[in-house]
Amino acid sequence: MQLSSLVIERVDAYAVALPTIRSFGVSGGSVTVAGHPTIRILVKVTADGVHGWGEATPIPAWTYETAESIFTTITRYLAPAIVGLPAWQLDGVSKVFDRTINRGFSIGAPLAKSAVDVALHDLLGRASGVPVGVLWGQRRVQEIELAWIVSGQTPDEVADCVAEGLTEGYRAFKVKIGLHDQRTDLDVVRTVREAAPDAPLWVDANQAYTVHEALRIAKELEDLDVFAFEQPLPANDVAGQRRLRAASPLPVALDESLRHPSDLATFVKLDAIDVAVAKVQRSGGLTLSHRMCQLAEDCGVRLLGSGLTDSDIGLAASLHLFAAHGISGPADLNGRQFITSPYATGITVKNGMAQVPSTPGLGVEVDETVVQELEIEL
Repeated sequence: MQLSSLVIERVDAYAVALPTIRSFGVSGGSVTVAGHPTIRILVKVTADGVHGWGEATPIPAWTYETAESIFTTITRYLAPAIVGLPAWQLDGVSKVFDRTINRGFSIGAPLAKSAVDVALHDLLGRASGVPVGVLWGQRRVQEIELAWIVSGQTPDEVADCVAEGLTEGYRAFKVKIGLHDQRTDLDVVRTVREAAPDAPLWVDANQAYTVHEALRIAKELEDLDVFAFEQPLPANDVAGQRRLRAASPLPVALDESLRHPSDLATFVKLDAIDVAVAKVQRSGGLTLSHRMCQLAEDCGVRLLGSGLTDSDIGLAASLHLFAAHGISGPADLNGRQFITSPYATGITVKNGMAQVPSTPGLGVEVDETVVQELEIEL
């Protein structure tokens, strides 16, 4: 099929309720609650009989976009703006998105934009019969190690959580901190280290600390052989991040601070970053995430992989991005630990290792009948 002839005909959005396996929280609040459905927004883009799927993961405790805002942003603004455009013109679609929903500080409505952008990548891969990585001409690894997440548990509960992860075959761990007082946070990390003495281990504060607090806790985390301290400060504290990076004994990784490639450029110019976290939805999709990862590589900034408790559609998108840039893990792609994806097949995860899909597009087959069964009204 000639990609140049593909024109976007339809953009459909579905709000679906997914079964939740475990509770999950970050310093800003709850992400999932066991026994309560977890909401995702799925997007299907169609062009000349070919379709592609994308996903948005509303987490108000982590960012400002809600299920309702994502759904209406897509259906009322983004979809009408791109119907009739060439499906292959990803850069042009990104520019249309910025004109339709303005950038704000660096990017506007990234989760909503990401769902459509990922669906376009899936569509183009399917139309040309190749995986997403082949579209880019980039795949450096074939499998990616995943990390088991420790979040919200008390020190007494942590050992059981780590044991469960080890039983599932995981050999790396990420700990969410900032959910308790600092002493309890450190006790949680210490318990993880004692339960998994040789495991790669890093912590994520999700913007919970001041510079003074972050420096104090970083010194103790160093003794626990933590390899990275992720997003300790508020996302917009650029000056604080520069001070922290200069004094911290641990490499500081930025996540929420890096919405757009221009954000990364700012931190690089200020010599204020050790590690850049690659996260598809946070950066508005694969188009901008690919650019950001390339910029990080060109600037000598280390890359670490993460996700947003995605279902298998989002998991596949992350795997293609990380494989393209050689981010072999451990990566925080934790969706399967907390939710199920009844509508999606095609992703293999075994003993904490995820295989990068090799079939066209994202490599995920979506059963639209199941999507419609799970669909809810917002």
